[in-house]
Amino acid sequence: MFDFIFRLLKTKKDDMTFWEHADILRRHIIQAVFAVLLFSVIAFFYKRFIFDTVILAPSQSSFITYRVLCKLSGLLNVPDLCIKVIPLQLINTEIGGQFSYHILVSVIVGIIFAFPFIVYQFWRFLKPALTAKEIKYSRGIVFYISSLFIIGVLFGYYLISPLTICFLASYELSPLIKNYITINSYISTISVLSFSMGLVFELPVLVFFLSKIGLLTTAFLKKQRKIAIVAILLIAGFITPSTDMFTQLVVSLPLYMLYELSINISKRS
Repeated sequence: MFDFIFRLLKTKKDDMTFWEHADILRRHIIQAVFAVLLFSVIAFFYKRFIFDTVILAPSQSSFITYRVLCKLSGLLNVPDLCIKVIPLQLINTEIGGQFSYHILVSVIVGIIFAFPFIVYQFWRFLKPALTAKEIKYSRGIVFYISSLFIIGVLFGYYLISPLTICFLASYELSPLIKNYITINSYISTISVLSFSMGLVFELPVLVFFLSKIGLLTTAFLKKQRKIAIVAILLIAGFITPSTDMFTQLVVSLPLYMLYELSINISKRS
């Protein structure tokens, strides 16, 4: 780790100061921010599509995830798997709330679409510090990081988010208490879960680099496999709306496969 940082500071020109390196990093960051702003502005003008078709879709029983689960419930004869009603009423409690959330969601969409370019900019900054062998091993890294992030976001949006929303919206302490969910709470739930899964799906990349610098070993990952399985099942059990094992497996299986992929990557690195 320290060897890499030292090589990073020694790249480009030996007589470059710390602030000159910082200036190069600043240029890459500015380009990444510009890309985010560009996509955010584009997203801002597609308000109806982004909110009605994307953001608010998981709050409707017609959402594709709920329809697929209902079909599976019929095939597998598991009635609890079918979600027909989402007891969710969204409200806005601030005078400028809807405009603020419009801007917030536009920025979030901008970050997601600009993510590959953001990764590419940081890769351009780090690449001069790598040796020829390290560059060879990390070939296609921008594609892999971006792809895993997008897949994770889609997994969080199409599976984790709707199941979580359905569970939390239908959970009640008493029939006398009615749920009126603010748009802020709803958007935060969607964005946090989707982004979190995007980052979780970066686990193979993280394992690859930690294995390369010797901080993580295949033996350690294999030893912690049982603990990882229990943790994955607990997470799946918490966010799934029903108590049947099938729904929990639908959520936990991709996460477990991700863990096994990380073990395989650690072995090869």
